[in-house]
Amino acid sequence: MKTLKYSFGLLAMAVIFLSSCRDFVEPNVPYKDFDTGAYLRTISRTSTTFNFFDLANSKFALTLEAVDKEDGKTVQTVEIRVRHRRLIPGVGLKYTPTNDVLIKTLQASDFKTNTTSRFLRADFTITAAEAIAAVGLTAAGINGGDVFEFKMILTDKFGRKFNSDNVTTNVAGAPFYDSPFQYPVSVICPSDLAGTYDFTATDQKSDYGTCAGGTFTGKTTWTKVGTSTKYLVSDGTFGLYGCQNDVYKGDVGISDACGVLSMSGVDGYGSPYSMKFISRTAELLTFSVTNGYGDFMIVKVKSNAGKPWPATLK
Repeated sequence: MKTLKYSFGLLAMAVIFLSSCRDFVEPNVPYKDFDTGAYLRTISRTSTTFNFFDLANSKFALTLEAVDKEDGKTVQTVEIRVRHRRLIPGVGLKYTPTNDVLIKTLQASDFKTNTTSRFLRADFTITAAEAIAAVGLTAAGINGGDVFEFKMILTDKFGRKFNSDNVTTNVAGAPFYDSPFQYPVSVICPSDLAGTYDFTATDQKSDYGTCAGGTFTGKTTWTKVGTSTKYLVSDGTFGLYGCQNDVYKGDVGISDACGVLSMSGVDGYGSPYSMKFISRTAELLTFSVTNGYGDFMIVKVKSNAGKPWPATLK
């Protein structure tokens, strides 16, 4: 009887063990019947912005790699379409035209072999002038901060179309695939005003006293705030508080909005600051400064050697 019970126990353990292993059996999946698609891997973003100050020489340029089961050979065409958008404060986004328009078509012959990959690749360039004309605008109608939305539609030899409407999130955004099928090209206004400059503040006016002769000469440091076009100034009073036996503290800064200069921020007393542009030459930038206490001065900032003030400032 003991022998029978022992044998029955071994049999039961074997059944349990075999049952627990069933989850590890590979399912019979018909991989050979799966459908496959195609996508455009972004290999190089040569240029993805338009310079507001140099639209004539700005361009949108990419290198794309066609990825499919035939190493890119199923691609027949890639349509590149575009539309312009602008954010209007208090209103929202305005699109010109409402629907994107065709600007360029890549043919199968545009995709070539290369030395670093088995997949075919194509380079293309679209100038800012071409994009502006395609959406029915002129260079004079373009503002800094505008965006040109480029969208691509890949058609393969089977007649299937692949674009941003049917691409998965992983394929669109994952670094390995990097195939968004759409690219926003912003109209940017480059700004490079950071540095330490010699300056003279004249015509000072204040109820709390001014520097001798109403004039102060010193150095001012402009520090860029992150990736913005705002620059914190080392002394928003440009020497005035120092002459009043006070110490300047605050976050007063100068912003460069496509060449239009403005001042914002407050000092340690909560007093707001503003400026008014007066003139610019390559060597001298002149503006007035006023704060909430009624303090006033005219500031003349000298450019540094080899770095003239941009002609776009105003």
